[in-house]
Amino acid sequence: MAVDTAGSVEIRRALARLRRTTGLPVAFGGLVEAGRPRIRISELDGTATQSLRALAVTSGNGLGGKAVALGRPCAVTDYSVSRQISHEYDAPVAVEGLRSVLAVPVVVRRRVRGVLYGALRDVQPLGDRTLTAAVDAARDVEQALVVADEAHDLMAAARPEPRPERQAWEQVREVHAALRALAPRIADPALRTELLEACALLTPECPPRDRGALAPRELDVLACVAAGATNAAAARRLGVGAETVKGYLRSAMRKLGARTRGEAVVAARRAGLLP
Repeated sequence: MAVDTAGSVEIRRALARLRRTTGLPVAFGGLVEAGRPRIRISELDGTATQSLRALAVTSGNGLGGKAVALGRPCAVTDYSVSRQISHEYDAPVAVEGLRSVLAVPVVVRRRVRGVLYGALRDVQPLGDRTLTAAVDAARDVEQALVVADEAHDLMAAARPEPRPERQAWEQVREVHAALRALAPRIADPALRTELLEACALLTPECPPRDRGALAPRELDVLACVAAGATNAAAARRLGVGAETVKGYLRSAMRKLGARTRGEAVVAARRAGLLP
């Protein structure tokens, strides 16, 4: 599933960031398995063994399971003897030689979607600076998952139920505009490509040279205009200034030989650039 792929990519990036900003020698993590109250550790950074690879951590068990159950960060100074957690996973943790460990849940819309771990091979407290950096890394993953969820929902909406033709086309145009506005916010190249391919499915067939007639941002602006957005609304949706939208619109009109925004939309549809 695209959302899960995006989540794994973002967890890898977050783990690298966590190690870079804190100096922790080991970081690992994974996503909650669909339909099950457990996470599957899939990403390792700095580990010396594969003992933690694919480990399934059930909610409530161990340090990560405690973080999942409580929905908040948890840490222990000496994992193997800590009385704050249960010890179902002592063996793989010991093989890796981990002592001080923290676990931070990735929470999206009040639901835990994954866990990031950071660890030392020594017994020493993990301070506030390290915990803050881990929480910041988890927030990055949360934002990426929100964007991926939005993209998944929009692509699902691109396959509407049968309805009157005019209403169906209006929905297609709205979804097309929303997908194009969302694409630049997606860090995962594979998911971004999938989303833009979904956009292409909503437009008529046309030669590749015609599809390249407009710059991506010019087409984004025209898609918003075609869906009925004002310049101000298009600016909000695309995360740019109103003057920037006007600039892209003027450029698109010039390339399409149009005198008005309405003519530009019509010309783009005739060229197969818009639904």
